[in-house]
Amino acid sequence: MAVPVAFFALFFAYPVVAIVGRGLKADGDWQFGRIGTVLSRPDILDVLWFTTWQAFASTALTLLIALPGAYVFARFDFPGKQLLRAVVTVPFVLPTVVVGTAFLALLGRGGFLDELWGVRLDTTVWAILLAHVFFNYAVVVRTVGGLWSQLDPRQEEAARVLGAGRLAAWRRVTLPALAPAVAAAALMVFLFTFTSFGVVQILGGPAYSTLEVEIYRQTAQLLDLPTAAVLTLVQFAAVAGILAVHAWTVRRRETALKLVDPARTARRPHGAGQRALLGGVLLTVLLLIVVPLGVLVERSLDTSDGYGFGFYRALQSADANSSTFLVPPLDAIGNSLRYALVATLIALVVGGLAAAALTRRAGRLVRGFDALLMLPLGVSAVTVGFGFLITLDEPPLDLRTSWILVPLAQALVGVPFVVRTMLPVLRAVDDRLREAAAVLGASPLRAWREVDLPLVRRAVLVAAGFAFAVSLGEFGATVFIARPDNPTLPVAVARLLGRSGELNYGQAMALSTILMLVCAVSLLLLERIRTDRSGEF
Repeated sequence: MAVPVAFFALFFAYPVVAIVGRGLKADGDWQFGRIGTVLSRPDILDVLWFTTWQAFASTALTLLIALPGAYVFARFDFPGKQLLRAVVTVPFVLPTVVVGTAFLALLGRGGFLDELWGVRLDTTVWAILLAHVFFNYAVVVRTVGGLWSQLDPRQEEAARVLGAGRLAAWRRVTLPALAPAVAAAALMVFLFTFTSFGVVQILGGPAYSTLEVEIYRQTAQLLDLPTAAVLTLVQFAAVAGILAVHAWTVRRRETALKLVDPARTARRPHGAGQRALLGGVLLTVLLLIVVPLGVLVERSLDTSDGYGFGFYRALQSADANSSTFLVPPLDAIGNSLRYALVATLIALVVGGLAAAALTRRAGRLVRGFDALLMLPLGVSAVTVGFGFLITLDEPPLDLRTSWILVPLAQALVGVPFVVRTMLPVLRAVDDRLREAAAVLGASPLRAWREVDLPLVRRAVLVAAGFAFAVSLGEFGATVFIARPDNPTLPVAVARLLGRSGELNYGQAMALSTILMLVCAVSLLLLERIRTDRSGEF
């Protein structure tokens, strides 16, 4: 546990505590009265209210739309199922900036719906809610559907034999067994929407602001560190509570029922009702997921001279972007790939060691450490990024001008995915295999190399793929620390969208399309090597 603890203490806790301390201290004394002052401001109360209610609304809407999909993926067997599973997961690994850009191309000024029917939804809450459903659809489908596919259908059939109707059997038998998974998925969706940044920043306009967006505005634009520090503490407390409840639901899910092989529960749909349900889910995936991604690609090709690759060619020139970039925007692709590879390596080392430690030890301390590893998913990435700038500026850790700063921030987001992917597999390794290796004279290192590694090799590859995808799209912290001559893809997209003009807009769409394709290819490769289909995402 030493390496993961040191990593999180130095690159997560230290920057966050430092930025909060700088905001709440004056002349060396803590000014806790600022908390009440900030939280009593009407504009801040409006931000807190909007952040909370839109998270609840996004979660409810996501569950309403995605639960039928979870059932279809769990219980039906149909051609192209694995490919469709990968397609619905693509939005989750996309950067939120790209998600916002896709819906801007669909719903915004000059967008697809605007040209077709004169309908605009950007700068409205509906655009935000739909984008959140788009982003989190896979969380529900894979978390709930993963458990649903392992529930023995004979229990529900037995209830029907005893006289219960279809709805009563589902409500009394299946729903209680699914409840922990539904609760876990709902909590994760609530967490991601409560801390939403890129989607709200692009689609919400000046009228809507979540806590994360407001922290960015107070920090980067207004330089009001006291207000930003108070909002960071509020978000931290909310996220800690959400993760604590999520950990409890996961423990309930692990002991809910004896599960069966998913291959035994999936069947071909039969009857008009089941075929209609399958058709409805496929139509939902088409309209909710495929259409926004397709419109993003279409807008990247739609130039003033007709369809072509003009925007992509413009990415190679720095002259066309002299006021936005110091280098051609295309350089952001190479920068992002290099940063993401280094971040993936760091995340694998830190997350792998953390997962191994959590496997071998138990107790409240270890469970607390497990929850700590999830905090970077919810704590303000803006705070972390700005904290990097004000803390890692003195020897021996003067990293402000070092390229390693970006991969370190990206690795913080990748580590939780590594831990959550590897932990179930490591826990499944029989301790007696390690003991037998030790009895035969193997050192602990050799026992790990000869016993654990062959069994978890696929999990390591899957963990690396997820870490790479999320590192590639990290935006909240990177927007502060990426140097102007070395922008990443999400930062480049945001800068282009912040400039007026058809060329900037088209190049933003082109870069977003490239980033989407890289993430999609990574995910498709993961689906080919992934073997674990349990309820863990």
